[in-house]
Amino acid sequence: MDQYPEQYEPVQYHWFYNQKVHGRDSWQPFSRKDSQRLEDAHKRADVGDVDLLVATEGRRYDVRLTERLRYAVYWEQEPSEVRRCSWFHKGNKEMTYTPHTEAISDLLEQAYMISVTLDEWKRHLELPTGESIILHNPKLMTQHPVLCRDFPPSPSERTQARTLKRGVDNIPVEIPQGEPDSVDHLVFMVHGIGPACDLRLRGIVQCVNEFRSTSLALISSHFSPSEDGEGVGRVEFLPINWHKVLHGESTGVDRDIERITLPSISRLRQFGNDTVLDLFFYNSATYCQTIVDTVASEINRLHSIFLHRHPHFSGTVSVAGHSLGSLILFDLLTNQKSQGSELEKSTLHQENLSSSLDSSCNSLGSLEEVLLSIGLEEHLKTLQREQIDIEALLLCSEGDLKELGIPLGPCKKIMNYVMKWKIQNHFASEDAAHTRLNSLSTEEKNSSELQTLIQETPPTTSAVDYQHFDVGIGQVSVHYPQLCFHPKAFFAFGSPIGMFLTVRGLKRIDPGYSFPTCGSFYNIFHPFDPVAYRIEPMILPPDVCAPPMLIPHHKGRKRMHLELKEGLTRVGSDLLGSLRMVWQSFSSVPASALAEGGATEMAVSPTDEVEDTLADQEEQKILAVGRLNRGRRIDYVLQEKPIESFNEYLFAIQSHLCYWESEDTALLLLRELYGDKECTSSSQ
Repeated sequence: MDQYPEQYEPVQYHWFYNQKVHGRDSWQPFSRKDSQRLEDAHKRADVGDVDLLVATEGRRYDVRLTERLRYAVYWEQEPSEVRRCSWFHKGNKEMTYTPHTEAISDLLEQAYMISVTLDEWKRHLELPTGESIILHNPKLMTQHPVLCRDFPPSPSERTQARTLKRGVDNIPVEIPQGEPDSVDHLVFMVHGIGPACDLRLRGIVQCVNEFRSTSLALISSHFSPSEDGEGVGRVEFLPINWHKVLHGESTGVDRDIERITLPSISRLRQFGNDTVLDLFFYNSATYCQTIVDTVASEINRLHSIFLHRHPHFSGTVSVAGHSLGSLILFDLLTNQKSQGSELEKSTLHQENLSSSLDSSCNSLGSLEEVLLSIGLEEHLKTLQREQIDIEALLLCSEGDLKELGIPLGPCKKIMNYVMKWKIQNHFASEDAAHTRLNSLSTEEKNSSELQTLIQETPPTTSAVDYQHFDVGIGQVSVHYPQLCFHPKAFFAFGSPIGMFLTVRGLKRIDPGYSFPTCGSFYNIFHPFDPVAYRIEPMILPPDVCAPPMLIPHHKGRKRMHLELKEGLTRVGSDLLGSLRMVWQSFSSVPASALAEGGATEMAVSPTDEVEDTLADQEEQKILAVGRLNRGRRIDYVLQEKPIESFNEYLFAIQSHLCYWESEDTALLLLRELYGDKECTSSSQ
């Protein structure tokens, strides 16, 4: 070996992890950065000077080197096997190469080194699995299912032979470079109904992974360092899964629904139980509370983990929701409390509640009557043991009841009953105030006392108050948790928010209303999305009709078929206008006048229409739409693809699930997060 050192070069190792796809092994390479980190840690581990836990993939996964396992940090996922790979094999009918185990790779590398050093080939090697290896030459090596002894393999054995490759550079595999270490912004993404988020039936984790990959590619192609030379890092997207908790064993809702589900058309009914029923659950006081609690607590939990793993993070945090997930976030954000007024509002709420107890408590009945009316009289002794009467019960929280040992279900029922009474008492007070207002004379209505009364009972056309006992307008009675941060922006994808607000009885959103803790709101939708609804018409005056803003194509242009469509529409409009004027000229103008002015009017009118169209487009860009998005536009529509234009009904369902793979959606989000001063497009 010392005589031929230049003939043998050690193999370059690369680390892979096993990602199960439909129950089959699918080995994926770590990025070059992560593989190098793992290799460095592996070498230091040999001398006993290393932490055997290595963070990879943007610090979303931890690899335990001693176990050779990869663990997810932010979500539940089965650990996946990790290998330090150098030798790979592939059968004739297989599409990708599979890495050998580290033990077998060491045997193959040793045999290869001997063959190269001694320049002796046609070497046979038997593996512990019973298979055999033939090293024909440095470029041709095969693996056979049976042992080849003193003669070459038969033709049938040759057809079963597997191709053997040494080193990752000799196999066709795309190895990512790796993500930037610096995180500029953090976005939590909430899914809609059902466990699957797209047509490929992928879950929220896989869909968010794709959205993250898309954003990484767009940052690389569209964003360059700022003027002060600071580089652009990346945006971290983390999934929020509430469906699993709602349909888990803790609620038992799936078990209860299964007992009452008819056996006919079982697949359709199962699909409905897994998806459509989530809409009904969100309108149920009990399960709506479970959903909002899960979403808020999961966001806060992941936010805490993220800050622990990124202690130097100083960027902004935003939220995004798809379909029903956007409605959940909307209700949460409308019921957040700003930091400065949170204590004041809490004190005022307690004072108002205490004053109402003195005059209205008797109408609620005794504690025994309340528990009997909701079928929970068995918990009467528990409450009486703690000297809790009806007045004390109204001041209790759900946590207080849990500490007394009352199960979750009864706690929910008691709190729901109490909250309903508070709402009824609140609206009864408002009705009394309006009755008093209507009974006053003209002189009395101008008094200072009346001005105080008007401030206490605002008219329905004033700004909407989303804080009435923590209950949104028309929404079921639930307690909305508080997020541990103030979001920079809220992005709604394919959102039914407008429809839900309307059916809740909210006909108009006051232009002066804004989220208490979130400054920006974007309602993004595909034009064929059957679930999406607009927001701007609920804010703008009825006589103002503004189409949604068209989201630019990520390659810096409008899709060609849309430009052609608009051109034909404009030509058709001009032609119809000209024909209409000709007809009007013949029907209302004397024949002698046609030769004098008719031709001139026909020639000038189309030009005026084009100028008016351009002026309207410029006006739409600067149109002020309330304060929900700081006066900027809220509704943004994607450009449909050419094939989608042929039949909008055919692509309706697909259009509702397209946002996870949409480069245009991702780029709009990135531009909002980074701002104009940091965003310089480089792919026009």
